Amino acid sequence: MAPIKNLNRREFIGSAATVAASISIVPSNVIAGLGKIPPSDQITVANIGCGTQGLREMGELLQNPKVRLVAVCDVNKYTENYIDWSPYGIRDGIRKTLGDDSWWSGVKGIAGGRDVGQAYVEKFYTKNSPTGTYKGCASYEDFREFFAKENGIDAVKIMTPDHTHASIALAAMNIGIHVVTHKPISNRLLEGRTVIEKAKSSGVITHLLAWSDRPEYRQIKAWMDEGLIGELKEIHNWSYRPVWKQWTKRPTGNESIPDGFNWDLWLGPVPEMDYHKNYTHNVFRGWYDFGGGSVADMGHYSLFPLFETLGIDRSPISAKAFGTTTREEVNSVYQWVENDVAFPASCMIKWKFPEQTSLPAFDLLWYDGGMKPFAPEELEIDGKDTPNEGLMLVGTKGKILGGFRGEDPVLLPESKMASRPNSEKIDSDTVERNTSAWIEAIQAGKQTAGSFIRAQSITDTINLGAVALRVGKKVDFDEKNLQITNDPEANKFLTRAYRKGWEI
Repeated sequence: MAPIKNLNRREFIGSAATVAASISIVPSNVIAGLGKIPPSDQITVANIGCGTQGLREMGELLQNPKVRLVAVCDVNKYTENYIDWSPYGIRDGIRKTLGDDSWWSGVKGIAGGRDVGQAYVEKFYTKNSPTGTYKGCASYEDFREFFAKENGIDAVKIMTPDHTHASIALAAMNIGIHVVTHKPISNRLLEGRTVIEKAKSSGVITHLLAWSDRPEYRQIKAWMDEGLIGELKEIHNWSYRPVWKQWTKRPTGNESIPDGFNWDLWLGPVPEMDYHKNYTHNVFRGWYDFGGGSVADMGHYSLFPLFETLGIDRSPISAKAFGTTTREEVNSVYQWVENDVAFPASCMIKWKFPEQTSLPAFDLLWYDGGMKPFAPEELEIDGKDTPNEGLMLVGTKGKILGGFRGEDPVLLPESKMASRPNSEKIDSDTVERNTSAWIEAIQAGKQTAGSFIRAQSITDTINLGAVALRVGKKVDFDEKNLQITNDPEANKFLTRAYRKGWEI
């Protein structure tokens, strides 16, 4: 990796290990509101990425007595130009966690950056500190300096844009730190494979946050095992996303880099380009360079647990995709826009999967941006349509329909449910989801059900779909040799051109 500049160490404590040692003399029932769990039984976590999602999820970490959040890292020091789904959602969530309705009172926009993350952590732990103060949260601009200087870190939670996930995860695993990351593992197929192989060889505990335990999927599998839909032929999954703005070409014009924002470090492995606000914060995920589109943003949530439940551990053998087309007026003539920089506003992707251990060969179809499958006959006879988001499994003898993540699954036609036991009828609104499984796994020294080592098929699937969108035709994939066999030129999209010092 490229050389990095030296930054000031935190004022109060030299390392996470010293944090634990320094507070262990305080009675455990008064340590920063963490109940009666002594520091020696907590896992020390660093939060890398203090944008909207990083801050949104930080409160849950802070309130978990099994966790001690000891460091934050972000390339942005502080700005108020973030974009989110609501103007006050994150602010109000932080206020609730802190019990302080004055938080962000003078902020004009949506704030984020490492200064916000550090202040949030220290104010929370100050609440029940015996001294009434707490200055034990380190703050870093560069994750590489963080890894070089910090000791005693058990795990990192990666909440940065997609294109930097692999670099950070590999740096952590190289020094034996457990890794938790937001989806995806990587937005390039070969990068994803490298991270997964490192997870296998390093022995550290890893977790992809898109995994969740879903009793709905276990019920779906039970119906399939009973033969109620025959042999699986197709899986359909659809979302109304993207809900962020999409572009069809790179922005033009020069924009000044905001003060305190390290654009060079934000780019990470991506080749040099001029800063523009339309690349950063919430909208990064729409660009091929930086994100994975809505299929990566949302498809991991629905498909990763489904793959796990159904035993889909072989990657697709092909993918084909169609996306929204665009024309623009140039000199009074509408011309086709060749878009190879950003995901389309809506798309359909079809993957063909080989036979699995307990499943026949089948097709997986993804729809987004308002696209969805037409209602099957079983819905039409009841005067119903497919919902705006959903999951449908089609077999040789029947179908199963649920919400986007399989919520409230039913056999089709729904009249079949009348003869089924009440125990099979799941009200997903009442299901409790365990979002701290990775914390418990690290404490127990065991891999999670959402480990990277179990995510190869879903990672290949999502990234191969992006390749099909960019190529504009069916691509045949050899999962053993990691090659697209029918279009050698398309293999360049399995990886990226790396900036010097950032090669993987």
